[in-house]
Amino acid sequence: MLSDTAGWTPVALSADLPAGTVMPARTPAGPIALWRSQSGHAAASADRCPHRGMRLSHGFVRGEALSCIYHGWSYARPGNCLRIPAHPGLTPPETIRVATHEVEESGGVIWVAVGEPTIQPPRLEGLAPLRSLTAHAGIAVLEAVVGAKAGPEGLVWQAQNSQEIRLLLVPQEDDHTLIHVLLDEKSSASQRVAASRAIESLRRTAEYLQAKGIAS
Repeated sequence: MLSDTAGWTPVALSADLPAGTVMPARTPAGPIALWRSQSGHAAASADRCPHRGMRLSHGFVRGEALSCIYHGWSYARPGNCLRIPAHPGLTPPETIRVATHEVEESGGVIWVAVGEPTIQPPRLEGLAPLRSLTAHAGIAVLEAVVGAKAGPEGLVWQAQNSQEIRLLLVPQEDDHTLIHVLLDEKSSASQRVAASRAIESLRRTAEYLQAKGIAS
């Protein structure tokens, strides 16, 4: 797990959240609905509609609001309810709200805060995202395979081709780990392909060790 990131979790890559879309994500505080308004602003809402408890990550984005797929209740980025379709003439009371989290985007990574952070998320200068993937293995297993520990700016891995790869590791449920892969922003196309192959090999090794209980 990323250590000492002052409450910030790298939940997704910016490229994986186009305008007008919503996706599920996870923080140490639980699941969230990560969404981007049509104007391009990223937001993080608790993944539960206050009305009937439906997951907001199953919903849809319309304009600058996130709407529940069940009864269409719509919420703004600050969490206040904007519209209840069954009562079109009603101005929703301020008491109808969905919990939200602070969001920051930096270097192509979307960071979500748990609580009230006192500093900004890590700035990974000189790096660019390659891809994200999920490994069916815990962070300790991945660290054992790489032979290093994750720090505030991720896990630095020197791949077999001597290419340096930065991994942001985020724990998920059931000993799964979300891995964001970053490379030197000046990496060539061939280096990006090699890094992608290397991370797939790393995932297979870690999953094998996890299944066999060899590393923990």
